[in-house]
Amino acid sequence: MPLPATEHTPEPFGIEGLRSSVLRAWRDSPTRFTEDTNAEHDLRVGGYRDRLFVELAQNAADAAALAGTPGRLRVGLAGRELRVANTGAPLDAAGVAALASLRASAKPEGTVGRFGVGFAAVLAVCTEPRVVSSTGGVAFSAARTVAATGAEGAVPVLRLPWPLPPDEPAPPEDFDTEVRLPLAEGVDPAGLLDRLATEVPDLLLALPWLDTIEVAGSRWRRTDLGAGLLELTGPDGAGRRWLTHVVPGGAARWAVPVDESGAPLPLEAGVLHAPTPTDERLSLPARLIATLPIEPSRRRVLPGAAATAVLESAAQGYPELVRVVAPEHRLALVPSSGFPLSEVDDSLRELVLAALRREPWLPAAAGGTDLPGGRARVLEAGAPGLVESLAEVLPGLVAAPLCGHRAAAVAARAGATGVGTGELIEAVTGISRPPGWWHRLYTALLAAVDGGRLAMDELGALPVPLVDGRTLPGPRGALLADTGTGPLDLLSEVDIVGLRVVHPDAEHPLLERLGARQAGAADLLTAPELREAVERSAADALSGMDVGPLAEVVLRLLAESGPGAGGGLGALALPAGSGWRRAEELVLPGAGLLAVLDPEALGPEAPLEVLDAEFAARWPEEVLTGAGVLTSFAVVTDEEPAGPEHELPEEADWWDAVEPSRVHAVRDLDLVADEAWPAALRLLAANPETWRALTEPGGHTGWWIARYALLAGQAPAQWRLPEATALAGLYDPVPDLGLRADLLRAAGVRAGLVPADAEDAAELLDRLGDPEREVPPGLAARAHAALADAELSPDELDPPERVRTLEGAVADAERAMVLDRPWPAAVLPARRLVAVPGWDRAGRLAELLDLPLAGECVVAGLSTDGEYVDWAEMPAVRLAAELLGIDLPAGGVVVHDRLTVTVEGQSHEVTWWCAEYPHAEDSSAGLAAALAWAAGRWGDRHLLAALLDDPTATTLLT
Repeated sequence: MPLPATEHTPEPFGIEGLRSSVLRAWRDSPTRFTEDTNAEHDLRVGGYRDRLFVELAQNAADAAALAGTPGRLRVGLAGRELRVANTGAPLDAAGVAALASLRASAKPEGTVGRFGVGFAAVLAVCTEPRVVSSTGGVAFSAARTVAATGAEGAVPVLRLPWPLPPDEPAPPEDFDTEVRLPLAEGVDPAGLLDRLATEVPDLLLALPWLDTIEVAGSRWRRTDLGAGLLELTGPDGAGRRWLTHVVPGGAARWAVPVDESGAPLPLEAGVLHAPTPTDERLSLPARLIATLPIEPSRRRVLPGAAATAVLESAAQGYPELVRVVAPEHRLALVPSSGFPLSEVDDSLRELVLAALRREPWLPAAAGGTDLPGGRARVLEAGAPGLVESLAEVLPGLVAAPLCGHRAAAVAARAGATGVGTGELIEAVTGISRPPGWWHRLYTALLAAVDGGRLAMDELGALPVPLVDGRTLPGPRGALLADTGTGPLDLLSEVDIVGLRVVHPDAEHPLLERLGARQAGAADLLTAPELREAVERSAADALSGMDVGPLAEVVLRLLAESGPGAGGGLGALALPAGSGWRRAEELVLPGAGLLAVLDPEALGPEAPLEVLDAEFAARWPEEVLTGAGVLTSFAVVTDEEPAGPEHELPEEADWWDAVEPSRVHAVRDLDLVADEAWPAALRLLAANPETWRALTEPGGHTGWWIARYALLAGQAPAQWRLPEATALAGLYDPVPDLGLRADLLRAAGVRAGLVPADAEDAAELLDRLGDPEREVPPGLAARAHAALADAELSPDELDPPERVRTLEGAVADAERAMVLDRPWPAAVLPARRLVAVPGWDRAGRLAELLDLPLAGECVVAGLSTDGEYVDWAEMPAVRLAAELLGIDLPAGGVVVHDRLTVTVEGQSHEVTWWCAEYPHAEDSSAGLAAALAWAAGRWGDRHLLAALLDDPTATTLLT
């Protein structure tokens, strides 16, 4: 392509020669012009399309480095022209030559840019850039290139340097160089500044030779705080701190943000900086800024041995960065697992993890030098106190607070091994340590359990030191002795199999929660091992063993703990006249119980015997009774009984009658002498426990006494209380035996008619059917009501042969029926009717007595001369109903002058009857009865009759 000749004039930095050589090259090789155009286009739209500020900033950093003084960078607008000024070494001829070249750089080794092509980034916003320096300047122009070449379309902009206009202002005061970029159309100046401002913090971190950057009047500052700590302060005065570490050799730096306390704030993701951002994505918690071989676009690392060497060197230095952080925060800098974000990320992460496995960085619990990840062990329970206790028994254990499941999982990525509870228990099993050491270990373990960092059920095999010097594998079954009660001395006298006592200096609440039991006097008495010895003591005595020491131990423990702790010790063997007997089979000499027992109830072969008097004299009465020795009746209690298995008299019959949900009953009632029952009842009433058993609702004691005890020759249930005169005729009053009324009532002497069970109901029916008894009609009716209301099944009762009728006489059941509605009583004889108050009870009573209902038996023919009248059409009825507040029933009544019914061929004149409709004679009595039945107000029939005769308030009130 022919090129026009240029006029020869002196120009700074030899730019005329540069321009001439380029033009000559284009003239000699027209394809070179096309290549340069394409290359510049590729840089503008490719690798450098969004690196304007990065490239200008790194040029400013290089200028500062060449000058040896930290540099400043200022960005602003002059109209639509972006101006970027910096301090440092000014522009020189070599720099101009580099700007005009796409393939060379004048920057020395150690500065950021090495390819001289970064300035192409300005083409994204400008086609007429100028660089003004204290030593001169240079301009580039697409328009002048077109004019110089005569080319059409796209041309290279940065290949032909031009002198500045004569009136070009010098750089701003206090700055050495300024890049001036008239913005192309379509570029938003304000938006461009905003975007540049977001890049400032990363640039200050990556370019250490810059300490201040200002964008549109907003200033950011980099401050070195020493010890690798930097602070980047923004325009608002807020600072962000970074901890940095320069890897030996200087080819790489690590940086991680930290808070005011120095704790790291790990990065979740980022990019490799070389030293300015590349497109190589990284997942490391810290930022790598390294001098790496990269592509001319500065976006990708060039693979090869050189890059590998830099990455290996950077990874080798990573543990040193971690060690600068406080020990409790070091795990935050372990790279996370997951898919790598790039090939460089994959390689670098593996190299860093390998370095962490190999190099020391984890603090050791035992002190001294740090541990490499590959030789470290992390306690999975997050309990710092536990770490301290285990430091001497678990080599390689990492110090607190680097413990817990999460810490173990993180450290495992760097080669560390987690220490679970099982391994912890294994480590302390079989070791010999003072009891106080174990106590400290238990304290740390309990804190871990209470904090939810350790499961209690994982500690079942935790060793426990015993008083005899042995170490028990597992606390369950061990006893925590209260030495104030002297149990150790007591127990040393008796060989109780399985009874194990923890050393007092090792006692701890954790052991109790793991199954160890308190061993004070009261607690020892409940120890299963001691209870087992007590249970077999009588059999041991029969086999010839000496059970005296065991009796001494138990009674002394009872004396120390109080008699209330002795429940369930009735099997303890104690001496009687004929040998050793169970305590619950012995009666204290002189006890009141002896006065009411049948003589045959006492003796070597009898159910009970008297405790040896000499032995009894050695112990307080409450201690002996606490062991089960009897002074009064004993009580059996079972809150969840499975059946009649408590050896109570007639227990199976009581069970069938009551089906109890618990047993709380007096024992040995069948051993009372027949004539001693009044005294026995007073003895039962004198003791709160036996009194509660006697008055237990549905309890065995009251049930049995009511049926089998004898008061004046009869069972208590055969008598009534003297004041229960309403029962006169059915029951006779109990003779005066000197017993309180409440005691008689508790013993089963009757105060009312409520049947206790089927047997009681059958006995009541027998009394009702006894022709020798004079039973008033009202009492009979109440007795029938009590039977109907009782929760009895007809299958439980045999139908009576005789019944008490409405007139109070006894009739054969074959000829009787139950009156279930009022009108049949007008035609049936009272001697055949069995009555019960409340018509709703009639069906129930008939079922129990196996009798027919009168309403079902009577078939009546009615007079046919009546007239049907609606209730509401009778004025007297309306007035009477209103006075009583009765809602008139629906329908009406058939009114007869005379009402006759025919039953079994016989006619009967009646006042009222009820069939399909109520029927009534035309009288107050007849209408009142029919209305009362129809309205459900049968009890008001007589008042209604009076009101029908005189429906006034006076009649109602008087």
